[in-house]
Amino acid sequence: MEELYTLEREVGRGSYGVVFEGHMAKTGERVAIKRLPCSSPECIELYLQELWAMRATAKNHPNVIALHGCLLQTGPKTLQPLRPGRLPLDLVESALKGSVVGIKQSQEEKRTKSDSSRSKTKNRTNSGGLFRTKSRLRTNSESDFFRSKSQESTNSDLSMSKTPVRKISGLSRPRKRPAPTGEKDNRGPRRCLALWLVMEYCDGGDLNHYLLSRPPESQRNHSVVQQLSSAMAFLHRLRIVHRDLKPDNVLVCLTPNGPLIKVADFGLSKMSVEGGQGMEGDTSLTRQHFSSTCGSDFYMAPEVWGGLTYTAQADIFSLGVMFWAVLERLTFLEEGSTQEQLGAYVCKARWLMPLGEALCENPDLQLCIPMKSRRSPSLPPPPGQAVCTLLLDMLASDPDARPTAAQLEDRVRSAMEEDAQ
Repeated sequence: MEELYTLEREVGRGSYGVVFEGHMAKTGERVAIKRLPCSSPECIELYLQELWAMRATAKNHPNVIALHGCLLQTGPKTLQPLRPGRLPLDLVESALKGSVVGIKQSQEEKRTKSDSSRSKTKNRTNSGGLFRTKSRLRTNSESDFFRSKSQESTNSDLSMSKTPVRKISGLSRPRKRPAPTGEKDNRGPRRCLALWLVMEYCDGGDLNHYLLSRPPESQRNHSVVQQLSSAMAFLHRLRIVHRDLKPDNVLVCLTPNGPLIKVADFGLSKMSVEGGQGMEGDTSLTRQHFSSTCGSDFYMAPEVWGGLTYTAQADIFSLGVMFWAVLERLTFLEEGSTQEQLGAYVCKARWLMPLGEALCENPDLQLCIPMKSRRSPSLPPPPGQAVCTLLLDMLASDPDARPTAAQLEDRVRSAMEEDAQ
């Protein structure tokens, strides 16, 4: 990768990384550059999952965020391009072993600085064999990492703060003392400081910011719902389960033809290696079970709330919460926050309870869609009967009663056509 990227400003900061707005120096194309610090094996595993999922989606669907490239940072000013189809072996080893590769080696190097030059030479000679062994281990670990993907294993507030303009080179600086010709570099694994993901830039912000900063409009809401259902059908055909669908993780590109919706943030995603493509693969995905409790409270399915094993149908429930909120413009405030967020809920006395939690406590709970009996004139008309029926099916307490992603895309289209007549 020969491009230079210019970082201009920070646009987002979450639990795991920071997102900058930047440009490709050669083409001037605006990009989003996400820095993920490799500080712990738990974080590294999430980064590898995100990278793997984004590579699988590539640039094949307009409603899924596109990955342009990935850089591996191994020093303060050293970045190396990661070749397509390859995972950084040091990071794979860190995730599998539960410790960050390179830390022990760095500590040992500091201690050897006080040794004599003859001892240093001896230590370097002896360490070469150890590093060659570790290199073989990393190769085996990479294969184990791919095989383990069929098993279960173990966001952002916008900020406009200015950051100094910096240029990132896609190539690392050449070593001052290159290895002799015909000899391998046996210095061993260096610590990976961070992964940099270069993605397409979305100028409309996240779905919360985009919709709540504009007057309600039925046509726009319908377009958002249809695009999200298309993105989910695509992801589930690839056997990718997102597991953290919410408006914060949906980005918007502004185009002359209206908003272009992009599903993003695949840090908690999982990919099943079982099943096939199309309807058969979609059915197989509903049989792949997961056990890690993850997601955001107001969008989590009842089976996730209950700590039970769950399938890709948990994504359908999360999408149902978002659809209901978008179509009726339902918002809530999280405790300690003044920022409205799109999301459906159940009113319990003076408190708002997430739908998944309410259905976990009472699977027979009857949801009232549309929610509002008295509506402000500024709001769009409530969803029609066909769409309301679809929402109730998506929010069923029984995962098997929910439509699959492939069925959902067709049902969204037909329900909206039926209600428009």
